Amino acid sequence: MLGMDLPEVKPQASSGPYRVLARKYRPQTFAELIGQDAMVRTLGNAIARDRLAHAFLMTGVRGVGKTSTARLIAKALNCIGPDGQGGPTIDPCGVCEPCRAITEGRHIDVIEMDAASNTGVDDVREIIEAVRYAAVSARYKIYIIDEVHMLSRNAFNALLKTLEEPPPHVKFLFATTEVNKVPVTVLSRCQRFDLRRITPDMLFAHFSSILQKEGVEAEAPAIWLIANAAEGSVRDGLSILDQAIAHADLDGGGKIGADQVRVMLGLSDRTSIAQLMAAILDGDSGAAIDLARAQYALGIEPVAMVRGLMDLTHAVTLAKVSRHDDPALSESDRERIGDWAQKLGFAPLNRLWQLLLKGHDEVLRANNPLEHLEMLLLRVIYAASMPDPGELAKLLESGRVPTMPLAAPLAAPAQETAAAPAAEAAPAAELPATSLTIAQIHQLLESSGNHRLAVPVHDHLRVITLEPGQLVFAAVPALPAGFARDLSDALFAATGSRWNVRIGEGDARPSLGEMRAATAADNDARIRELPVVKAALAAFPDASLEDPADNRHKSKS
Repeated sequence: MLGMDLPEVKPQASSGPYRVLARKYRPQTFAELIGQDAMVRTLGNAIARDRLAHAFLMTGVRGVGKTSTARLIAKALNCIGPDGQGGPTIDPCGVCEPCRAITEGRHIDVIEMDAASNTGVDDVREIIEAVRYAAVSARYKIYIIDEVHMLSRNAFNALLKTLEEPPPHVKFLFATTEVNKVPVTVLSRCQRFDLRRITPDMLFAHFSSILQKEGVEAEAPAIWLIANAAEGSVRDGLSILDQAIAHADLDGGGKIGADQVRVMLGLSDRTSIAQLMAAILDGDSGAAIDLARAQYALGIEPVAMVRGLMDLTHAVTLAKVSRHDDPALSESDRERIGDWAQKLGFAPLNRLWQLLLKGHDEVLRANNPLEHLEMLLLRVIYAASMPDPGELAKLLESGRVPTMPLAAPLAAPAQETAAAPAAEAAPAAELPATSLTIAQIHQLLESSGNHRLAVPVHDHLRVITLEPGQLVFAAVPALPAGFARDLSDALFAATGSRWNVRIGEGDARPSLGEMRAATAADNDARIRELPVVKAALAAFPDASLEDPADNRHKSKS
């Protein structure tokens, strides 16, 4: 018969329904409660000295152990030991009947209540009526109220008197993620414990231990990714770990890989984000747009790309102060971050961070996230390299026109643009003598005291071709007779290299003076369009805009 030759598959024995890791590895003793040593020490001292408060409030972010801590306190107060003769202890035995009943959630004297579904006065009134009766079988009757901030104001007010003076056999244990919503009158009647976030190092060790118990192999970078994605929450991390194990069973050969976890979490590939960052730092808008679209086509959300850029900017900034240490990074990533940290200053990094931070919310709320991401990348490229207000003020104070390239690379010195004035050029002596720019030639003539040639070079020289050792310019009537010969001799005297300076034909660029005038006119028009300037000129019709450089020249003269 068809199929009779197939091997027999024996059904696997099952010991019961599967329990998720977050429930399976819920801490059963204070020793298993990770990251809360200060609270455990305080509780231990209070139990040892018999100075137990009548109400405890546990607060903290989700998944750090608030409800688990409340159950542990209930066990610690009601444990009677294996021999039935023990008292309250910070190390409950876990084998006596009260400990087992509390662990299984069936102890009649430990009442757990969800305040989110029991918010009214009537629910609190039942508690008030019940606290008058002694515990049935335990040492203390304990009320655990989870998400206590969800109680109504009237319910809180009804609970106040009982909470302040409860019977000696009653203890209240409250847990909340939003302690600011709990009335101060309630907070003042409780002993408060702020459970802190669990550090990635602790989560890494905890998850590694669980994986070993589960018999699952995992790459260390994959565990670090899960620990970082948990954001300090053990429960969140275990939920992600559960998903990662299932992911590995399906397509990872049983081993959890970093690439699989990254895809599962929807994180951008580090290499792709590094390439995108490199395009931004180089001012290559086309490459940045292409990389973003390629990532989007692979299923990476635009907001995830922005977060990746923010993480990389943060890492580079910390690397500048030697405070960046991410164990999940490969050696090549560390070298790349260290290289950027050396090339970039704090000012451009801060501007880059602020632009990405503002753009993150815009992309997150956008109807078309990809379009907003592309506009954000262009904004970052064109704005991050502009001078900050302090640099701008210095430029204005020195009388220089602040002109910047539209997309100057952030990670390299800005190249001289056509509109750069002579005063902003690098000294000619710092460059090879045969590769000077017009601005540097003008500066060289000025520094040598040759004003007879420096003035026409600045005001009237329109360059057609400028190459090492050759300068071709357009004929301009304002240039003096013998200008080409004199300029060639001056360049030879200054650089020691022969220069071919001659008049030619073709498209010529404006002179330095003409470009400076055009830039000043453009800046003047932009300034006049500013609302505050418009208002000032409207209020003072006779006012005019003055260039600080002109005023300084007038004062000198």
